[in-house]
Amino acid sequence: MASILRIGSRWRAQIRTAGAKSISRTFDTEAEARAWAARMSGAQPDAGKEILLAELLDEYRRMRASLGRPVLPETNTHYMLNHLAEDLGAERVVDLTPKRLAAWALARSKEGAGGYTVNMELSALGTALRHTASFLGLQLPDVVGAARPLLHYGQLIGGGRKRTRRPTEDEQSRLLAWLDERWPVVADAVRVAAITGMRRGELARIAWADIDSSKRAVLVRQRKHPRRVEARDEWVPLLGESWAVVQRQPRGDVRIFPVSPEKLTDSVTAGVRALGIPDLHLHDFRRQANSALRELGFDDDARRAVLGHASKEMNSRYVAIQVEDLHQAFDAAQDRQQRPQRRRKARDRQP
Repeated sequence: MASILRIGSRWRAQIRTAGAKSISRTFDTEAEARAWAARMSGAQPDAGKEILLAELLDEYRRMRASLGRPVLPETNTHYMLNHLAEDLGAERVVDLTPKRLAAWALARSKEGAGGYTVNMELSALGTALRHTASFLGLQLPDVVGAARPLLHYGQLIGGGRKRTRRPTEDEQSRLLAWLDERWPVVADAVRVAAITGMRRGELARIAWADIDSSKRAVLVRQRKHPRRVEARDEWVPLLGESWAVVQRQPRGDVRIFPVSPEKLTDSVTAGVRALGIPDLHLHDFRRQANSALRELGFDDDARRAVLGHASKEMNSRYVAIQVEDLHQAFDAAQDRQQRPQRRRKARDRQP
């Protein structure tokens, strides 16, 4: 018979067997204690019954770190694991049925998460459950695999689709004014994002030591690239107003914007909800930057140099063409086309 006891900040597993001396061992977490007790007592199939999801996610982080692949704070994985712990962490892993995950996915959808986002978080949950169970020697059902057909049928998860949302001038102005009153540093970070397209993790990471005044640029270290394990450092030009915005920041921290990526996202989300702005996310300012640069005449290569996209195809996903702007573009193109003809007529009129 195994018993799990909390001893201060640690957990002790003790196994008593009739006619034999009891054995015990102390661990940092309850999950480790239960896994050891299960292996020693031969009750492995039932070992994961009392483990809470929050405990398992903590174990997943420790496992990743022990394997040399830590979950870094600026990564999307870190953000998704935090979301899962907040939403489902207090529940036992064995209680996560397809029905429960469908209710969770519906709640995420009502919060504004799209099918692709929910699908990504569901995948993160499945990965954590599968690999942590293997690491701890637990036998857990594949609840994520069982839930997928139900969630897909309910249109709660789906593949990626091209998003075209970008803030209007009025929306951006109102949101920045709202943020200025509460978190000026967040407002200025968003201003820089709207010009340079830097991601939230990059904004929260850039440092004063990496500013080059002669280039008016900042070195973004370990910049994200899809399908490449090793990120690389890249210079990002601080175009237009973004240079002045950066220069006016207080220098009491090594970072230019000393906030967490989550703080940036949560603040913008709070602002758009308070102002009643529909369906606007922090990441949409990356599309705003790319689209604005295109409208200013930056070609694809130049925009990729600013935003750090690895391909033209990915860069094109971050361009949103506004219908009203097409009228201006047509008029400007027509004006360029008719300019030589007007010059010839002007010359013909001269005596």
